[in-house]
Amino acid sequence: MLKKTSLALWGAALFLAWNGLLLLFLWSRPGSAPDSSMARDAPGSALLPAQLLQLAQDAEAELRRQRELLLQIQRLGRMRRPATSPPPQQPPQPLQPQRRGDEPAVIPVLVLACDRSSVRRCLDKILRYRPSARRFPVIVSQDCGHAETAAVIASYGGAVAHIRQPDLSDVAVPPEHRKFQGYYKISRHYRWALGQVFRTFRYRAAIVVEDDLEVAPDFFEYFQAVLPLLRSDPSLWCASAWNDNGKEALVDAGRAELLYRTDFFPGLGWLLLAELWDELEPKWPPAFWDDWMRQPEQRRGRSCVRPEVSRTVTFGRKGVSHGQFFDQYLKFIKLNDRFVPFTQLDLSYLHKDEYERFFLQQVYSAPEIKLDELQKSSGRDLGPVRLQYRGRDSFKALAKALGLMDDLKSGVPRAGYRGIVSFVCRGRRVFLAPPSDWTGYDPSWS
Repeated sequence: MLKKTSLALWGAALFLAWNGLLLLFLWSRPGSAPDSSMARDAPGSALLPAQLLQLAQDAEAELRRQRELLLQIQRLGRMRRPATSPPPQQPPQPLQPQRRGDEPAVIPVLVLACDRSSVRRCLDKILRYRPSARRFPVIVSQDCGHAETAAVIASYGGAVAHIRQPDLSDVAVPPEHRKFQGYYKISRHYRWALGQVFRTFRYRAAIVVEDDLEVAPDFFEYFQAVLPLLRSDPSLWCASAWNDNGKEALVDAGRAELLYRTDFFPGLGWLLLAELWDELEPKWPPAFWDDWMRQPEQRRGRSCVRPEVSRTVTFGRKGVSHGQFFDQYLKFIKLNDRFVPFTQLDLSYLHKDEYERFFLQQVYSAPEIKLDELQKSSGRDLGPVRLQYRGRDSFKALAKALGLMDDLKSGVPRAGYRGIVSFVCRGRRVFLAPPSDWTGYDPSWS
């Protein structure tokens, strides 16, 4: 980009300098610009109109040559663009180095779409709530080549950039994974689309959503506020709008400003930096990319930020997962409906050292309680309590009894931090926690 800019500037400078010299030369030629006294007294004064006409013709011809030179320079600049860059119907916002001062960063929203024309519901809310088209350009990357979905995306005109995944072929998969072809195509699409955002368009951060998500009114406010945390704290590798245990009965909707660290990668509306993509792209998996992100080799001890009340909900019951978890969990997720001015709040408590000081003290100073006691108490106006588990089976039994998601990925519970899951039961804050001498996750737990 810098080389192309320099080339264009040099071309413009050459164009101006040459024309300046040209005019100086033409006007200084003998007889080319006689003064008024010569025009009156000289015998050849009758030739003045012809001389002026010749001068104008010479200047016009030279200007045409210089204009062609400038066009050639511009064509050369276009030829230097990467050959893999697709021609979007409406190009994203001009990409300039992002400032880290007072001016908010530019954070594109990458929408992954395929064959669901209901992407309109997703895009309508994104465009309704985004505070600035310049700061939050929307890029819809479409796989599948579905004409009806493409028409819906095109109907937004310049409000979104529509790019298309060029490889629509089937993916070669092991025979035992033939029924998982869709997961392989999704992973391929993610890799291509993120490559466009970070390699071709050269953004430094991006929010990723899928076409079956609806966003909350403060979706953009939240991500704008947590971006500096990701940049300043290497122990964070993403921020998510999603709470896996965000069912209405399990959250404190009146405390929508609460944010947490979690060791579980939530996805479903998440923010990452270009530096993370530099790390992940070379080893991106052929399928099941989200579970791959949850493996210790990728997480590397890092955490994500997640909210008490989700800033996204999914309305896509049908998909490659065939509605897995949707009827039991996902359709009950509470979408935040109260705007929280996150950019005006002090979020420094989410930095690792400070967070662990106050969070762990809060958890392990809470009185321990048994499940039957918790289920009998009214819970209202009572302080937080702790339910303790000592193994995989103990955790799963308690989680299932409380309506939490009980599956684990590489030993990490959904929404958990250091093995602790925070939620609300009967109006009371509860920490489902391992013993205080917890030493780490056991990847064999699943």
